[in-house]
Amino acid sequence: MTAGSTIFALSSGAAPSAIGVVRVSGPQAGAALTALAGRLPQPRRASLARLRDGVGAPIDQALVLWFPGPDTATGEDLAELHCHGGRAVIAAVEEALAALPGLRRAEPGEFTRRAFANGRIDLAEAEGLADLLSAETELQRAAALANAGGALSRQVEDWRTRVLVLSAEVEGVLDFSDEEDAAGLPECFTWNIGALAEELGEWLARPRSERLGEGFRVVLAGPPNAGKSTLFNALIESEAAITSPIAGTTRDVIERSVALGGAAFTFADTAGLRVVEEGASTDEIEAIGIGRARGELTRADLVLWLGAPDEAPPGAWKI
Repeated sequence: MTAGSTIFALSSGAAPSAIGVVRVSGPQAGAALTALAGRLPQPRRASLARLRDGVGAPIDQALVLWFPGPDTATGEDLAELHCHGGRAVIAAVEEALAALPGLRRAEPGEFTRRAFANGRIDLAEAEGLADLLSAETELQRAAALANAGGALSRQVEDWRTRVLVLSAEVEGVLDFSDEEDAAGLPECFTWNIGALAEELGEWLARPRSERLGEGFRVVLAGPPNAGKSTLFNALIESEAAITSPIAGTTRDVIERSVALGGAAFTFADTAGLRVVEEGASTDEIEAIGIGRARGELTRADLVLWLGAPDEAPPGAWKI
């Protein structure tokens, strides 16, 4: 358990809300709960209490919970006050806590940091928790929940154990190689190494978790007047890009982020790409748009090329 001050913070959504949960963690958590609620409730059982400030003035009627450490979310003594979620109520509760000796407002991420320092979570679970709080799509939520629950940590530990077993087998053969009856490596050794290498390769080939958070970047490219803007509007379900039968309508890059099938995507509509022959007259604005479109191709996770189905993109080797 980490030594130091006792911290508190609003752990639920920003006020106003129906319920506001104020969490207190540290060696003075029990004393703080007793000071506001007048008593320490039975551990891990919700109890109704009238909260009062330091001079005895009523603050709110709330459900209070007491979790003695170290078997808590932070590994320390922990108290929770489930109050009404009005701004004035939360402010009064925080003011009463701040007035108590040894208590201070928590810094951003400090509850998670204490949980990590006390061995309640590892770094992968801490990352998963942060990702879960910021998840906006179903895929983000599912991946973050798995990491927060220790799925990645358990997988890494399994790999570590298998590597140690394989290493021990090799060391055993080397240590006793000078003995006449020494056994060699088992027949399955090579297969086991190959299976582990293949499994690690599959994991490393998966999209990085950052891609789930940032979204997959899809660039719509093709020659002028190929229907890129029409498809772009259909994908984002909005008339964000101007469409016209006149070629070269799109001059700049237009981006929109949407969630499709539980995944985050950023679609980019670009100017029509074409090869300008040497000596041919060009529109300066169009040339700038083509340059920006080419730049978008290098940033894309996926390029959707719109063009004639029976031929390669014109001048593809130059584009």
